[in-house]
This record gives sequence, C-alpha cells and structure tokens, in this order.
Amino acid sequence: MVYKTPAYFDEMRDPSGVRPAYQGLQGWVDEMPAELRAMKQHEAEALFRRIGITFAVYGEGGDPDRLIPFDMFPRIFAHDEWRRLERGIKQRARALNAFLDDVYGRGEIIRAGRIPGPLVWKNEAFEKAVTGFRPPRGIYSHIVGIDLVRTGPDEFFVLEDNCRTPSGVSYMLENREIMMRMFPQLFRANRIAPVEAYPRLLKRTLASVAPEKCDRDPTVVILTPGHFNSAYYEHSFLADMMGVELVEGADLFVDGDYCWMRTTEGPKRVDVIYRRLDDSFLDPLCFRPDSMLGVPGLMNVYRSGGVTIASAPGAGVADDKAIYTYVPEMVRFYLGEEPLLKNVPTWTCNKADDARYVLENLADLVVKEVHGSGGYGMLVGPKASKDEVELFRDKIRANPSNYIAQPTLALSTCPTFVDEGVAPRHVDLRPYCLVGETIELVPGGLTRVALKDGSLVVNSSQGGGVKDTWVLAE
Repeated sequence: MVYKTPAYFDEMRDPSGVRPAYQGLQGWVDEMPAELRAMKQHEAEALFRRIGITFAVYGEGGDPDRLIPFDMFPRIFAHDEWRRLERGIKQRARALNAFLDDVYGRGEIIRAGRIPGPLVWKNEAFEKAVTGFRPPRGIYSHIVGIDLVRTGPDEFFVLEDNCRTPSGVSYMLENREIMMRMFPQLFRANRIAPVEAYPRLLKRTLASVAPEKCDRDPTVVILTPGHFNSAYYEHSFLADMMGVELVEGADLFVDGDYCWMRTTEGPKRVDVIYRRLDDSFLDPLCFRPDSMLGVPGLMNVYRSGGVTIASAPGAGVADDKAIYTYVPEMVRFYLGEEPLLKNVPTWTCNKADDARYVLENLADLVVKEVHGSGGYGMLVGPKASKDEVELFRDKIRANPSNYIAQPTLALSTCPTFVDEGVAPRHVDLRPYCLVGETIELVPGGLTRVALKDGSLVVNSSQGGGVKDTWVLAE
C-alpha cells in the first residue's frame, strides 16, 4: 500500500523508517486488503448509527443527526510522550483554576500588573454575579479540555483551553469500544492503556466537590438543554455511564436553601450539577430572563453553598482567546514554575502594533474570533481566497478586540484511510483533565482529523473526523 511521506512531521514514519510506537501496526496495514477495509469501515458506520453517535450543526439543513466520520487508523503515543504531555496538562489546569479563583477574589495577578484588568473585567464571559464567592475547594473548571497540536517529535503547542463544557469525550470512549470490537487482535498484540475508567473518574471528581452542606453521599445530575442540543448524545451517554440522572431545567426546582429534583417518589435534593448549557441560560432570575432551560433561583442556592455547579458560572473567562496569551504567565505567577506546554505565538488585535502586523500579513495567518468555537468565525489565510481575506480585514478594522491571530503551524500528520488507500492527514488532540480533590486524566483523548487533503481544520462541523487515540502502556 503506497503512502506518500508528507512535508510535515509524520507521526508514523521518520527518515529511518516506522517510528517505534507504530511498529505494531505495520503488518496490520500491509495485510488489510481494500475489500476488508471497506467492509470494516461500513461496519463502523453501522455501529455508530445503531448506537446513536451523531451530532447536529446549527443553522444547516439536511440530516440533523449526521454521523461524525470515523477513521479506523489509530493515533499512537509512546508512554514517555504521554507522561510529558500529562504533566503539562495538569500544570495548565492548576494554573487556570488558580487564575479563576484569584480574579473572582482578590485579583492579585491584576494588582501585580501581570494581566490587564480590563481584559478580565470587561470580558463578556466574566460573571459579576459570582464575584467574591468561592466554590468548594476553590475549583471553577472541573473538566478542562486542552486542545493540542504537534509539530515535531518533541514539539507540542496548546491551541486553546476549554474551561466551560468541553465536548467530545463520548467519541473518545466510543471510538475505543468500536476499535476493540472490530480489531480485537490489535489489542491482544499491543499493550494499550485503557480509557474506560473516565466515567467513574468523572463521577468521583464531581462528588469530591460537593458543597459543605451535603451531609451524605452526593447526588449528582447532568443538566442538559434538551435533545435538540448538538451534544445531547454525549449528555445522555455520560449520564448512563455514570449512573446519574439526566435532567432538564424543568426537572429541577429551588426550595429554601437547596435545589431539588422531581422524581416519581417525590423531591430529591441535588448536590452537584454537571451543567452542559451556557451561563446565560442557567437561571432566568440572574441571567437571561427569557431562558426556559435553566432553574429560577439556582444562583441564590449556589452562592449560599447549597449546590455545586460544574463547571462554575464565570469559568469561561479563563478560556477566552485573548486571555489565552497570558496562561504561561499564570503558570509562573501562581505555581512558581516554567510552563511545560508552549502557547502558539499569538497577536491580539486590541493592541495597535499587533493589529498592524496582522493586517499586513493576513494572508499568512490564522485569525480567530475571541469567543469563537467549532471552527466558525475563523480565517486560515494561506487557504483563503482574496475576497475572504479582504472580508476579514474589514472585520478586524471594525472590531479589533474581537480577534486574535496566530501563525499557520505545520500540524503533524497521521496515516488515515482514504478512498485511494492510506494517506497523511493533519490531526489535533483534546485530552480531558478532571479537577477535583485530585487532578487526573485517562491516558488518551479525542483525536480529530482533517479528512480533506491539505486542510488544517479538524472540527466535525467543518468536515473533520475522529480517531481512536492509543497510549502505549509502560
């Protein structure tokens, strides 16, 4: 099977041949005829459809429950590679939570002049409603999704931090389940660290941050906006795997100092809410008065210590793309350490010199909206038309503080099954770091792959797919 060596760092091959982590796959690839590969791909799609692993793209017609493309060629990390990443991810999660605890409290990092105050206080994700309130253990972001890219054997960069409700963990778990079902011989021949402990660890993390008023085993629920939400499958999947109730706002109510859940046996007190909806919809008495998705009075109970909301309202100020540029400074300020993971060099367009540079080099840069996600509101300069570049030029001039820019990184590639055989495609990685009484993460994460030849955009909403992510056991 012909495999064209890419101009970027190839995670499977280097000039000396197949890299050690991938050597256990060489025979599997060489011995798989095209007919078997097509049959297995069809089997994977049928499994995804039967299980119900789908997603929706807002604002588009067509199938509202489309399959996310799944590539059967796994992405592999050696044990020592993962350990280095794990240390950096945990360090970053600690620093982000220390920042949140600080800016909703004394604001020492701002007093010290290490981060501009207006960048925090005027940020639309900064919630004045929780200023001065400290959640249990001082933890604001309980599930931190760190998006990483690789550019070389030892070069990893953080693209962005997700401190609110990072999605995709159900794909991490289901990708593994499907690969084990279709290719059990691979798991017998390779020592692959398991990921199936994630739901148990997540439940343990959430229970560990129950409020002080909880005097028994905590009752944990997942709060979903409902089945029209694009990530509803994941909400129901995690509730089922954790053995907790999946609820909507109408299933909860406030009475006295507590939040209660309606059940067939009468009201049941809720201690921890893993919310999967935005801050603005949580409580119509505190945020958007027209919200039908939240629970009236919930924020009063939260601020009085009657319930824990995970992640905490206001956590989004830590994953704002303008704040991102200061995360290495957070690591130094709060932890007294040097960052183990690098940021991508970033220009913030609210600075006159940075904006001038970005406008002069727009065709060579990646430009993102400060609050954008899912690959929307984004310009990949080298892949954009002249009209698209000029459109973004006008947008930046009109509202410079809404944009940041980064160089176009040479993202690593991983072998991927395509129509003509096996070809290199660009990938990123989202590990999920759980922050509670302890900080832990399962060995692996969600690998997203840009299935279009040459594309650097891996988001499922933009045509990307997913892979199983292997970490080789020690």
